[in-house]
Amino acid sequence: MNLNSNRLIEDAMNEFGRLPGIGRKTALRFVLYLLKQKSDDVELFASTFTRLRNGIKYCSSCNNITEQTLCEICSNNKRDHSIVCVVEDIRDVFAIENTNQFNGVYHVLGGIINPMDGIGPKDIKVDSLADRVAKNEIKEIIMALDATMEGDTTVFYIFKRLKDFDIKFTTIARGISIGDDLEYADEATLGRSILNRVPYENSLVK
Repeated sequence: MNLNSNRLIEDAMNEFGRLPGIGRKTALRFVLYLLKQKSDDVELFASTFTRLRNGIKYCSSCNNITEQTLCEICSNNKRDHSIVCVVEDIRDVFAIENTNQFNGVYHVLGGIINPMDGIGPKDIKVDSLADRVAKNEIKEIIMALDATMEGDTTVFYIFKRLKDFDIKFTTIARGISIGDDLEYADEATLGRSILNRVPYENSLVK
């Protein structure tokens, strides 16, 4: 079958191919699967993502995804709002929430400092974190970033930025191996890392 002769199939494959980790063979399987479905089911499939894109916002407090001004976590009065866990992106919120070991709130940076990729402190949500610390009664900041050079650089920058505030500054325990991503850590290990967090100053060379 000459796929190049069918523009509709080729265009659909190209769209699926824009998704992370999707190659042409997988994209073709998706397209052929959808062609076998009822028209109503395909329309529902497409409209679901349109509603998602148009309906999702970012929490005005922590930058998590939400359908309201505040996400469900930030608007929950049963959470401990004095403890803020700082993560790189929304996937890490899901990973930590799945451990059922954390009852504070979050701050999503939307990235980490990476000079090689041209990402500096101004490109992530550090200013809004500093604003939260200055305006709210926050007692502890937990840094839960990937154990990489970029993650450690970001933690150090934020520590220097917030060191004059009267708060406890901790990092998750190194149950997470060097170089590992939080989202791929098993729930038990990640949960223990949250519970056994340590003062960040302990990791600095005196």
